[in-house]
Amino acid sequence: MSTPVYSLHQGTIPLLISMPHVGTEIPTDILAQMEPVATHLDDTDWHLPRLYDFAIAMGASVLIPTYSRYVIDLNRPSDNANLYPGQDTTSLCPIDTFHKKALYAEGKTPSEEEIQRRVDTYWHPYHDALQAEIARLKLAHGGVCLWEAHSILSTVPRFFEGKLPDFNFGTLNGQTCAAGWGESMLSIVQQQDTYTGVLNGRFKGGYITRAYGNPAENIHSIQLELSQATYMEEVRPYSYTSTKAEPTQVVLKALLNQCLSLLPK
Repeated sequence: MSTPVYSLHQGTIPLLISMPHVGTEIPTDILAQMEPVATHLDDTDWHLPRLYDFAIAMGASVLIPTYSRYVIDLNRPSDNANLYPGQDTTSLCPIDTFHKKALYAEGKTPSEEEIQRRVDTYWHPYHDALQAEIARLKLAHGGVCLWEAHSILSTVPRFFEGKLPDFNFGTLNGQTCAAGWGESMLSIVQQQDTYTGVLNGRFKGGYITRAYGNPAENIHSIQLELSQATYMEEVRPYSYTSTKAEPTQVVLKALLNQCLSLLPK
């Protein structure tokens, strides 16, 4: 496969930003099995590299996948275990959209063999890179902040009722970072007049946050599920909106700086 599975910018500070749902490529052989709706990539975490572009100047490491979550969801366990038992979720290799539109033509959903091929081809390389970068930063700095950057439409009835808060922090009820980190993030948002926030609400942190956050080893992970209403238009073609995004970036920068200040030296 000639196209790289991911891109990694290696930074100089103990901060790694992972964006597992920003990929937009679908290989032609997979796309040939799919319904036309797949080409819209509606469930992408749109524009996050642009929204977080200031982080490179801060010195952060940034990991970005090439391929769409419709190919494989890098924030699910490779065995497809449900992270939210009893709640509706999409799978490791999704077969429908967030609005329950079929992604595959009848009889064309991925077989177990095809799912395993995608795990080997796309999932493992991303996670190998993630683990290696965490190890590099920990060796250099003694600790790491892992920031899981996500975004979602502000209204998705399949997953939550009503309108989602603007900033949704997940720490698996405080297990993936040191005590007080999540509350500190929420406090920054609550000090703003413009935005709403919640800690460990509908989104408590996906697989990456849970798998790699290890505060006992000075590796602290936080997931932010950001409402797309804070920085873009929520209808196709999902345009980036600078007038919305710029004040949101101010808050994001404050959050990342707070993470760095909390990291035990």
